[in-house]
Amino acid sequence: MTELSRLHIACKVTAMTTECPTLNHHSHIKKRFVRLADAIPSKRAEASGKLVKVTGETLEVSGLRAGIGARCSIERKGKSPLNAEVIGFDGDRLVLACEELVGGVSPGAFVTVVEGSNQIEVGDALLGRVLDGAGKPFNGKPVFPVEAYPLRGSPLNPLDRNAIGQPMDTGVRAINSLLTLGRGQRVGLFAGSGVGKSTLLGMITRFSTADVVVVCLVGERGREVKEFVEESLGEEGLKRAVVVATPADTSPLLRVSGCWRATAIAEYYRSRGLNVLLLMDSLTRFAQAQRELSLSAGEPPVSKGYTPSVFSSIPNLIERAGILGGGSITAIYTVLVEGDDLQDPISDLARASLDGHIVLSRDIADQGIYPAIDVEKSISRSMLNITEKEHQATTKIFRNLYVTYEQNKDLISLGAYRPGTDKKIDLAISFKQRMSDFLSQPFDRASNIDTDIAALKELSDEISSELYGSGNITTDSGDGKSFVKEG
Repeated sequence: MTELSRLHIACKVTAMTTECPTLNHHSHIKKRFVRLADAIPSKRAEASGKLVKVTGETLEVSGLRAGIGARCSIERKGKSPLNAEVIGFDGDRLVLACEELVGGVSPGAFVTVVEGSNQIEVGDALLGRVLDGAGKPFNGKPVFPVEAYPLRGSPLNPLDRNAIGQPMDTGVRAINSLLTLGRGQRVGLFAGSGVGKSTLLGMITRFSTADVVVVCLVGERGREVKEFVEESLGEEGLKRAVVVATPADTSPLLRVSGCWRATAIAEYYRSRGLNVLLLMDSLTRFAQAQRELSLSAGEPPVSKGYTPSVFSSIPNLIERAGILGGGSITAIYTVLVEGDDLQDPISDLARASLDGHIVLSRDIADQGIYPAIDVEKSISRSMLNITEKEHQATTKIFRNLYVTYEQNKDLISLGAYRPGTDKKIDLAISFKQRMSDFLSQPFDRASNIDTDIAALKELSDEISSELYGSGNITTDSGDGKSFVKEG
C-alpha cells in the first residue's frame, strides 16, 4: 500500500471520531485504527509497480521507474520476497532477472526497489567465510561487516595505476621460474576438463605470499565447492581467504553477481594497502551467465551465441584488478577451452585483455606431470619488467631446449630420428627427464621463488655447458640473444 493510502486511512479515522461522539468515547477502538495505519508499510508510489508477465526466469513489471542494475523485491504469498535485478526495459515495462526460481509469484504482485542495492557490506568479518552471490553465508552464521563498498565501482584512471615491478611468489616452481608473475598482474589459466586446473588453483591459494586471498567459484558442482574449501584451502588457508561461490544450480544473475562481488571485496582490501590474490574460476562461466541474461533481455547474439554485452563486460571486470595506491590485486582467471580448442571467442578475448596466459596441456597431464603447464604455449608479459637479465637468459635456454624436444617428439617416439644427426636434439633427449622433473611438483609441497630461480640457473648452466662447451649462460647481450661466459 502506498503512502497516500496510508494517510487516507488515518484521515478517515480522524473524521469518524470527530463526527461520531460515541466512537470518540471508545478511545481503544480509535487507537486500534491508528496502530493499523501505522503498521502498514510506507512505500513511495514512484518506487513500486506490478508484475504483469513471467517468461522462464524473466519478469516484466509495469508502473515502476528504476535504472538498469537496480535491485527489486517481489512479494510472494506465503513465502519470502523474491529478489531480482533490472536487466533491460521494453517501452514502459522493466525486464527483470530473478536470483532464484520464480515459484510463488502471482499476477499483479507488488514490486519495489531495494534501496542501496549498488553497495555491498565488507569488513574483516568476511575473512574465513563462504558466501553466495548475494553475500549470504552458506554456513548460516551471521556476518557483521562494518563498511559499505560499491558493487561495480567505476573505471580506474589509467594514469592512477602503478607499474608492475615486483615479483609475486606463487609457491609453484614452474610459474616462479619460467612464467614469473608480478604483483598486480592479470593472468589467464587456460585448461580443458580433467587436467588439474582446480589442483593448481589450490596450490596457488595455499602457497602464495598474498595478504588476502579472494576466491570466486562460478558454476561449479556443489561437491567441488566443498572439496575446494576443505581440501584445497584447508583450515589455515581459509583464515586469510574469502570465498564467493555460486554453484551450477544457481541462477545466471547470481553467477554474474558473484563475480562482481568477489572483485569488489578484493578492491576493498586493496584500498587498505594489502596485496590481494583474486582467483576466479571461471571467466568462461561468467560469460555464459552474462549471455543468458542478455538473451533474456532481447539482445541479439553475434558470435557463437555470445551477445555484444558479454564482450564489454569481461574487460570491465578484469580491468578492476591491478596496483592502485599502496595495495594490489593479482588476478588469475581460469578459461575453459572446449576440446582443448584455444580459438573460442572468450579465449581470444581473454588472451587479448590479460597480461599473460598459462596453458595446461592434456598430453602433459597424460604423462603424469603435474601441474601440467605447457611451457611452449604459455607466457607472462610482465616477466621482462620484474626479473634480472640473468634470470631471463636462463629461462630462454630451458625453454629453447624444451621446445626443441616438443617439436621433434613424434620423430623420436616413432624411432625415425637417428642419434647424432642433430646435437641439439640429442641434448634435448638426454635432458628430457630432468626438465620434466623440474616442471613437476607435488600438490602438497610449497616452493620458494628464490630457490626456484637458483635451481633453474643450475640446470640451464649444465645445458649451456653441454651445448656450447665449458661455460654458462649469465646474461642477455641486449639484442635478445644470450651469450656464454667461459668458465
